[in-house]
Amino acid sequence: MILGLTNLGAIHTLISLVAIGAGAWALIRDKAIIPDNSLGKTYVGATVLTCLTGFPIFQHGGFGPPHMLGIITLVVLAIAALAWRRKLFGGASAYVATASYSLTFFFHMIPGFTETFSRLPAGAPLFTGPDDPMLQKLIGVVFVIFLVGVTVQLIRLHKSRRTVPGAPA
Repeated sequence: MILGLTNLGAIHTLISLVAIGAGAWALIRDKAIIPDNSLGKTYVGATVLTCLTGFPIFQHGGFGPPHMLGIITLVVLAIAALAWRRKLFGGASAYVATASYSLTFFFHMIPGFTETFSRLPAGAPLFTGPDDPMLQKLIGVVFVIFLVGVTVQLIRLHKSRRTVPGAPA
């Protein structure tokens, strides 16, 4: 075990790092997570695998908040896909899809910061666990960054007066 991770935990962590890397690169390069290009497909696939590999991990007892976050993430991904592919929300579909994919990226940050900084630096982690007030403040700051980022995305989308580049017509 490295840093208290089981083999499944290590695989889960590696998959989540692929998702975070692809999502960050997509947000920088494309200004959105576009599920039809290679970065978007990688992000969505790795995010689904991250959720699925997270369900059997019970480091802190039974079913808990991390498992619920995985379920919520999968539901938001489904909403994003329906908005993107089926135009389920009519004229608002591009907005719903853009905000939803970005929300799932924020969701990665919650366990990412929690698990990383309650283990590192080794021997003297920055946070004691998910209830650490400083960690909660950090997640709050990251949430504000998400809100600013998604607002910029939606304004950019509105100004373009078209759907997200690459979206089906």
